[in-house]
Amino acid sequence: MSSTHSVKRIDEMEAVFRGGFKRARAELGVTSFGMQVIDLPPGYEHYPEHDHAADGQEEVYVVLRGGGELEVEGARHVLDPERMARVDAAAKRKLWPGPDGMRVLVVG
Repeated sequence: MSSTHSVKRIDEMEAVFRGGFKRARAELGVTSFGMQVIDLPPGYEHYPEHDHAADGQEEVYVVLRGGGELEVEGARHVLDPERMARVDAAAKRKLWPGPDGMRVLVVG
């Protein structure tokens, strides 16, 4: 890895949770913000509802492939490669992948 830049294939990044959570921030050497790639299979219902009230981290969600919905405070919003979403730190959020699953870049 160069001190000025880094490039790595997503599928070659270190992953946890059966490969569904890629540690993109660490793999690219990012130090000023959080970032991960999440792969969710079609119809997966177990992505945890959560917030970041304790750490004050808002998040931006960008779908790289597939699609589904982002639920924020009980309201569902379509999330696909044509839409991006930002969620305040204190808001409860949950991802609901559609029939093709979804790969999501989450930046915080």
